[in-house]
Amino acid sequence: MTIALMIDNVATELGRGDFVHAFFSTLSARLEPEGWGTRFPTLLNTLYQGELPKAHAARAVEELRAARMELRAFSPAEVVWDIEDRDARPPWGADIASSITSLADYFVTSTGRDLFDAMIEDLEFLRDQGHGPATLTRI
Repeated sequence: MTIALMIDNVATELGRGDFVHAFFSTLSARLEPEGWGTRFPTLLNTLYQGELPKAHAARAVEELRAARMELRAFSPAEVVWDIEDRDARPPWGADIASSITSLADYFVTSTGRDLFDAMIEDLEFLRDQGHGPATLTRI
């Protein structure tokens, strides 16, 4: 099952459910020492729960940009596939493209786009022109 970021009836495919969970797990495990949603509440406590109102889109974009910047300090080997099962590993193991140099560029959508770029672009659209909300939807 693929998860999409849906805004105004337009879906951006992100990837399988475990992949999307790994993205949010990595953000929290690596960047939130006080626990899930303590530094990135708009992403982890609102969007991850399924729905982000238009009024929160600007904050979500800020959080994505900050997370991307900070994840540059972490190697791809430091990915957290499941925050609740730290022994879980990606299905591809350590077999990743040589162009992936940090956790900031580790996550690529099922259509080949950088996940941060895709989400930022969509949430900027929501902020500037969309009606909202943004939802994480199974497609």
